[in-house]
Amino acid sequence: MSKTYDIMKIMGLLPHRYPFLLIDRIIELEPGETVTALKNVTINEPFFQGHFPQEPIMPGVLIVEAMAQAGGVLACESLQEKQNNNPIYFMGIDKVRFRKPVVPGDQLVFKVKVLRFRSKTFKLAGTASVDGKLVAEAELLASLGEKK
Repeated sequence: MSKTYDIMKIMGLLPHRYPFLLIDRIIELEPGETVTALKNVTINEPFFQGHFPQEPIMPGVLIVEAMAQAGGVLACESLQEKQNNNPIYFMGIDKVRFRKPVVPGDQLVFKVKVLRFRSKTFKLAGTASVDGKLVAEAELLASLGEKK
């Protein structure tokens, strides 16, 4: 069954906070399968002060980070019973491609799916799009950590 999450539910699952919480809403989640998340990009984002003041473009690494955060929510919800509040760490990234710039006023739509899950490690495939056009894609690795 598909689930939706507002920002409060997302903050209950991820440790990220302003200015580094980069997803605003989960519009669809199938545990163990796929997640669709939104990020509303506004001129008020702190990174636009320096990237670039005369031509604001969202940094590609932050697009990938937002994609990874969507994948983190998917991983958390896929492991709910096994997790016991252990952190999920972003471990690696492959096959990253940036297709178009993301600018203020855009709404990023992230789609992340599980490619493989073994023991404590997830391999995920993600895309980011604006207005139905692909802006970035990547394969992500995440791992269930241990509480300190």
